[in-house]
Amino acid sequence: MSDPTRAQRASSFGRRAAEYAQHRPDYPREAIEWGLSGASGTPRRVLDLGAGTGKLTVGLAALGLDVTAVEPDPEMRAELERVVPSVPALAGEAERIPLPGGSVDAVFVGQAFHWFDAPVALTEIGRVLRPDGVCVPMWNYEDESVPWVAEFTALARDGARRPASVEDLREVTHPEFEPFEIARFRHAQRRTADSLLETMATYSKVIVAAPEESAALLGRLRQFLSENPDTANGEFALPLITTALRTRRR
Repeated sequence: MSDPTRAQRASSFGRRAAEYAQHRPDYPREAIEWGLSGASGTPRRVLDLGAGTGKLTVGLAALGLDVTAVEPDPEMRAELERVVPSVPALAGEAERIPLPGGSVDAVFVGQAFHWFDAPVALTEIGRVLRPDGVCVPMWNYEDESVPWVAEFTALARDGARRPASVEDLREVTHPEFEPFEIARFRHAQRRTADSLLETMATYSKVIVAAPEESAALLGRLRQFLSENPDTANGEFALPLITTALRTRRR
């Protein structure tokens, strides 16, 4: 597959906003609670930054938190407003957050921190966080310790390099924040071959590829799933690992 620009991929998700809302996985409660436990006191006011269609927003709101979502893409934001109408959804970017200083106890980022200009974004996150508040980026990844999952994800990458490692992002430093901590949580999503292919079709690399390239890739993935005993017969659990980073504002 051709390698489009990072900016092109970062801004591509709105084209598949409804499918993203339907097919991307949620986040485990224990990962969210681990993130919150890094803040002093009892955090109540939470920002979901780069909130997309609200996959993480739903989990935050379920804990009874006072959540505000910020998302730059209007199509993604429209899905968020449909899915979580009780949460204010604001237009904005990580590098320019439309909230006053010191207004939140925690900032969560689901599946988006690697798209940010990290130094600029952390300065802005530090501005809106109260002292001893916490910033918690997290990601869902397929669990490649499972052999068939490792084969599937290698085929899905189609020769492309692996995405930015969370271990690399963990090394990001900023004078207003303590070093990142890391934790991993086992997670799973119920899928069929068809719905897993719908999930893959929401990945930026597939969205921005030429139609014939994305169709060929999805065809190869469909063949793999039809021949793999773990995925060939109806519904199955897709093993996931949720990786969370946590840093406290000084």
